[in-house]
Amino acid sequence: MPVLLEMRSITKTFPGVKALADVNLVVREGEIHAICGENGAGKSTLMKVLSGVYPYGDYSGEILYRGDEARFGDIRASEHAGIVIIHQELALIPGMSITENIFLGNEPRKGVAIDWKAAQRRAQELMKLVGLNEDPDTLIKDIGVGKQQLIEIAKAFAKDVKLLILDEPTAALNESDSRQLLDLLREFKTQGITSIIISHKLNEIEAVADSITILRDGKTIETLDVKADGVNEDRIVRGMVGRDMSSRFPDYTPNIGEVFFEVRDWTVRHPITDRLVTKHANFSVRRGEVVGFAGLMGAGRTELAMSLFGRSYGTWLSGQVFKDGQEIRLRTVSEAIEHGLAYVSEDRKAIGLNLLDDIKTSIVAAKPAKIAHHGVIDEVAEHRVAEQYRQDLRIKTPSVDEGIAKLSGGNQQKVVLAKWMFSDPDLLILDEPTRGIDVGAKYEIYGIIHRLAEQGKGVVVISSELPELIGLCDRIYTVFEGTITGEVLRADADPERLMKQMTTTKKMPV
Repeated sequence: MPVLLEMRSITKTFPGVKALADVNLVVREGEIHAICGENGAGKSTLMKVLSGVYPYGDYSGEILYRGDEARFGDIRASEHAGIVIIHQELALIPGMSITENIFLGNEPRKGVAIDWKAAQRRAQELMKLVGLNEDPDTLIKDIGVGKQQLIEIAKAFAKDVKLLILDEPTAALNESDSRQLLDLLREFKTQGITSIIISHKLNEIEAVADSITILRDGKTIETLDVKADGVNEDRIVRGMVGRDMSSRFPDYTPNIGEVFFEVRDWTVRHPITDRLVTKHANFSVRRGEVVGFAGLMGAGRTELAMSLFGRSYGTWLSGQVFKDGQEIRLRTVSEAIEHGLAYVSEDRKAIGLNLLDDIKTSIVAAKPAKIAHHGVIDEVAEHRVAEQYRQDLRIKTPSVDEGIAKLSGGNQQKVVLAKWMFSDPDLLILDEPTRGIDVGAKYEIYGIIHRLAEQGKGVVVISSELPELIGLCDRIYTVFEGTITGEVLRADADPERLMKQMTTTKKMPV
């Protein structure tokens, strides 16, 4: 296949950090080309250089596109050339319709007026291309994340895409939506459309990619031909981290104590409708234990966790919480924190962090009173605490004075963990703690979870990845439509058993 894109000796520097150093990338027409690497390896930065987010003159090196040198001054220039990037954080406006989102800034016109009838017809044609059958007047907020991802791709087709770049396209999707999206990429390939995909889901990369370029520490390590080189997940991991990882989970021997946290008959109603999102839930956590919650998207795992954490979701109807044998009241987030609970949200950017803050401010945010005197933050103590967590959790940053927004996803997740560890919780609830981060960062976070358990704390892990729950947790509860349907010990856990319990309302024996 002829070469469509060549990036030569791309170097991009930020203050104090060389994000890319002489990176080379060759992409051929009609292929699906994956870019892999740990968080902070430079993957997204390289794509921002390509798409004009970082304009010509803001980096060194050259870009050859369709045989000619490309000097994109902004993202509109790259889109005009047929290069469209879909970022991990979808750029859709919830309160606008599908049609309005697809053609935002690119509306078809009749004279000086927008031709909305033509826009709706074209929107339906574009949705058909990506396998969607929705009313074009539907608001974005009224469709699921999987369909929103397809709307972003439909937007790309509205711009006559030749090279489609997808940054973590399946990070927030369930297995069914992920499979549909990957099938769509294969279909685009038959139509001659070239795709570049960045993903931490190595099984998906192995299944869909023709070629894989691996970046490490801002440098090109190698490019693999998936079929010719016999590429598998272990081979990709070795290129990403520079070593073999014989196990994806650290060696760990649990030391589990007595039950210290117990939930009885917990029932919560949806904040708007009469639907019950949590139905008479009962579960317990022992000291030093890692407890998993498995369920399909929409099963009610997050709703259960958030409702326990200061009733921050839905309407509480009934139920009791006991800690060390005494009933406790968790009516507000402040009460939850005072009783030793911490909750790491599945959405670190929207809920877990303020991206305008610096690292040190974020780390002490959950319990600033610990380093305050007469209501005033001790800045020396704040810096000392943040620096200690930076070292302990190996947060990659030149300084704790740096902004949160400059960190990679894995390092942002470590800051969220540090924030709640600083509050010194007895029970730490982690909702999708490794979503959108690479295998190396996952390994480090698993180690942090084990260290917390070794300190006698209880850890609850909510995850959509069954291998993660099986490899990490001592016990796993399964949830279906707001009901806890079973409890499985680690020794008895396998994907088939968990999936069976995740798809039925019938409660299974331990």
